[in-house]
Amino acid sequence: MHTSFVDQLAGLDLAGFSIGPAPVSTSDFPVREAVIQTLEAVWSDLFAMVSGTALEADAEDLGWAFVNIFHRSAERKSTAVDRATDEVRALISTADGSEVHTHELETQVERAQCAESAMLALEEMREVAAALYINEFGSSWKPVSSSRFNHSVMLTSALVEGRDFLRARAEAKRRAAVPEGTPVVFAGGRTRHATEDDALTFGNNVWATLDKVRDRVPDMVLIHGGDTKGVDRLASSWAERRGIPQVTFSLDMRLGARAGFKRNERMLSLDPRYVIAFPGNGVLERLVIEAKTRRITVVDRRGPLGTNPKSTSAGTD
Repeated sequence: MHTSFVDQLAGLDLAGFSIGPAPVSTSDFPVREAVIQTLEAVWSDLFAMVSGTALEADAEDLGWAFVNIFHRSAERKSTAVDRATDEVRALISTADGSEVHTHELETQVERAQCAESAMLALEEMREVAAALYINEFGSSWKPVSSSRFNHSVMLTSALVEGRDFLRARAEAKRRAAVPEGTPVVFAGGRTRHATEDDALTFGNNVWATLDKVRDRVPDMVLIHGGDTKGVDRLASSWAERRGIPQVTFSLDMRLGARAGFKRNERMLSLDPRYVIAFPGNGVLERLVIEAKTRRITVVDRRGPLGTNPKSTSAGTD
């Protein structure tokens, strides 16, 4: 059986697969206080350097790239954990009860744990950098083409038994992708305001509305479209400031004109407690109608500058 397993591994593409030995203790990774102090210092020096120069216009791009360094590194470690987990799964499927096989299984689990611990440390660095980003630019940091998972809710470094490790790893990935809590859908379009005061009033109304809903739903998970140029950006910034988990449903452009309606279906399939509606287009109007049909309470803020419209209907706050 062992020879057969070695032959199977020989046929796999394991290029770049290298994980060091499992850490002895948490002291092998930077402590949070050191991470915060170091990244704050680097951030401050970086923007002091470009301030007042021709590169000042590119400051937000530089800030985004700074956070992305840690995000991409964490993603690579996550891939390493997945590869090591696959090896654990393969070893379990070929278990023969021998001492050699058991030792190899324990070794693979330790390697996976090492990669996982490094992934968590890098994700923590990314979150510290993302907090600096939102403080500097007022908007939540978002990766271009991937999700911003945070696996720290499920640390498995104390586990040594193969099947327990696989179960814990699957649960960690599920929790990172689908945060536990009560879904609240937030929707709105891109709006222009005549003055800066109007824009400020609109933004304040968005945050005030979200604060009121959170008072009613303390375990809320904010569901939105992730538009970085529309009102979703305000909602995302609010969620990050308040420590509220978010799930975004971007448009599937392959669906053409149906993309917005399909996104509505996906968000409502989560059975949200509330749908918060700010000014938008006909697709948003359809979302509100469908939510009321499903007896989901709609917090309607589609009036001027994000206020409650004068005309109300059943099921609308």
